[in-house]
Amino acid sequence: MTIPRTVGRAALASLTVAVLIGVSACSSGSVAEKTGGTGAASAAAEDFSSIIPEGDIVEASKKLVADSLSAATGFTPSTDGPTAQKPGAKIAYVGSDLTNGGVNAVATGLQEAAAVMGWTVDVYDGKASAQGRTTAMNQAIAAKSDAIILGGSDPTESASSIKQATEAGIPVLGWHAGADTGPGNGLFTNVSTDPLQVSQLAAAYAVADSDGKAGVAIFTDGQYGIAVKKADAMKAYIEACSGCSVLSYNDSPIAEASQRMPGLISNLLQEQGDKLTYLLAINGNYFGGAQQALRAAGKDPAGSPQSVAAGDGDPAEFQRIRNVDYQSATVAEPLVLEAWQLIDETNRAFAGTDPSTFVPAPGLITVKNVPSGDVFDPDSGYRDVFTKMWGK
Repeated sequence: MTIPRTVGRAALASLTVAVLIGVSACSSGSVAEKTGGTGAASAAAEDFSSIIPEGDIVEASKKLVADSLSAATGFTPSTDGPTAQKPGAKIAYVGSDLTNGGVNAVATGLQEAAAVMGWTVDVYDGKASAQGRTTAMNQAIAAKSDAIILGGSDPTESASSIKQATEAGIPVLGWHAGADTGPGNGLFTNVSTDPLQVSQLAAAYAVADSDGKAGVAIFTDGQYGIAVKKADAMKAYIEACSGCSVLSYNDSPIAEASQRMPGLISNLLQEQGDKLTYLLAINGNYFGGAQQALRAAGKDPAGSPQSVAAGDGDPAEFQRIRNVDYQSATVAEPLVLEAWQLIDETNRAFAGTDPSTFVPAPGLITVKNVPSGDVFDPDSGYRDVFTKMWGK
């Protein structure tokens, strides 16, 4: 997909997100072996107790859902930071896969924010492969970019390229680059919502909506550490619900979701029947293929199994939620806000200051609060905050 060099807010409203998150199910249900992907190690040994509510998990989940649906905080960045640096800077955005709605929407948001700075953004497509991402990274370095932003890829995969860039004086930042926010893995900082909060919200929705009886199939992509962490956190949350069950845990590449999902869903329907009540995935791309199989099986678009995404929230998801068409919820990221934050963090790198500690909140989206447009873009005044801070 060609990305325009300059973008206004109207154009931005027609692009968005999509990196949903696969949640899990509860109790002692059997878990299918992972299939597809690279078979990345599960984070099963990790402690996810911080996201498990104490006491009655069903009632606690209902409160988490209600609080997120009405939330108006967590979307305003710090007002303390350096003024605009490096006039005319050339920023490289290395997207892991520009067919991914979240990766693509961040590219557009970067261009919007960079235009305020007087910077330009060159977009490189990693084409959903390790070789493609390496090639794109090498091109960004060879172009003598002033800074590089990795979009949606694992920084450990690009460790040698990140080292090469930083040794050449090119700061490297990330968006969804790894499972943790902030500095690390050679990055000046990594911008994202808290993946565990995203996981908690997605899982809590399934528990609350089912009144503690969810039967869940989880879909993740083992190529990405953040995807595995989110899916495993969902699994841990649902397993804390005694009336729920994890029926299947599937590792299948996001880039091949439209081809793989019809068969995966058909098999699950045959194996699990009415026990399968929720599909939880780390990216909305999974649900396009799922929709085909559910329709072919004669399933009610408003009935079970319902699709719940935790990741970004793209236009296709919002449309399915509005139309009550085989998707009931998504945990959306404020992608445009995150893109503006990335430009601010790049400016901090140029100024030689520390990165900010701001971590934006995700937002649970259902038919009750689905945006009228294509983007989850909280009205927090963040554009004005950044513009004033930069002295623009």
